Amino acid sequence: MALTESQLQELAEAKTARAETRRPTVPALEALLFEPLPVLDHGFVRVIDYMGDDAAVVQAARVSYGRGTRAANEDRGLIRYLMRHRHSTPFEMCEIKYHVKLPIFVARQWIRHRTANVNEYSARYSIMDREFYMPAPEQLAAQSASNRQGRGEVLQGEEAARVLSLLRQDAMASYDHYQEMLNADEHGNALDPARQGLARELARMNLTLNTYTQWYWKADLNNLLHFLSLRADAHAQYEIRVYAEAMLQSLEAWVPAVAEAFRDYRLGAVTLSAQMLDVVKRLLAAEAVAQETSGLSKREWRELMAQLGREG
Repeated sequence: MALTESQLQELAEAKTARAETRRPTVPALEALLFEPLPVLDHGFVRVIDYMGDDAAVVQAARVSYGRGTRAANEDRGLIRYLMRHRHSTPFEMCEIKYHVKLPIFVARQWIRHRTANVNEYSARYSIMDREFYMPAPEQLAAQSASNRQGRGEVLQGEEAARVLSLLRQDAMASYDHYQEMLNADEHGNALDPARQGLARELARMNLTLNTYTQWYWKADLNNLLHFLSLRADAHAQYEIRVYAEAMLQSLEAWVPAVAEAFRDYRLGAVTLSAQMLDVVKRLLAAEAVAQETSGLSKREWRELMAQLGREG
């Protein structure tokens, strides 16, 4: 990911700015503030602003005046209790705002999380950059035979090379046609003074879904955790999962006690149905349990056995 000269200048100015405040700040996140964390080939995630910290979650839970004098281990214990029992309101007291650069197809998947404030770069007013996501060879996989929305084996040799070639050719050709319809280059200069060019809001329809867009995305901590629980999961699509993983870095810098509890009780945990729990109890009692006598479907049985690290 390469930043333009204007972006580097903007970043330098943002990093030198200082503002006096009485609100809590987090040194580890302050160090990350404005810094772009590279994602994919041209994308990034960077924190623009935030409000609150671990203590703000604790304060909201206790509805206390000021920050209190309780020991840090008590605060950690309360945060872990809140996470374990899925109390959401105290986590809503903190907020964070990101600037994200991402392929359009990832953005369309991401926007399904309707619990954030979003303002996206507008191709009605501005000309899109000539930047496209090109997957690394190890990410070019066939359709999974067992998962309708997942990937199977990685493509090899000539087939992989052909796919990459098609992706690149189509993206470049679409952008060339986009510029031709606009009658403008990437800086807005007319290509042919004798033509008017098509309106930007219409010309954009020809762009491929791997074209990069940008947005500001602001969410409270509770909704951020919900997003990360789905998108940082191993089953999430790779192209959105790597953004979630970058955001996890900022979470750990911002609210380390919350991040620890989140990894323990959400990311690293599993949810068992009543029937699954009954099977676990029977197994602990040394009972021989088979799928046919478990009360579980074949898929549920396979999932439970995988969670328990046992042969199906």
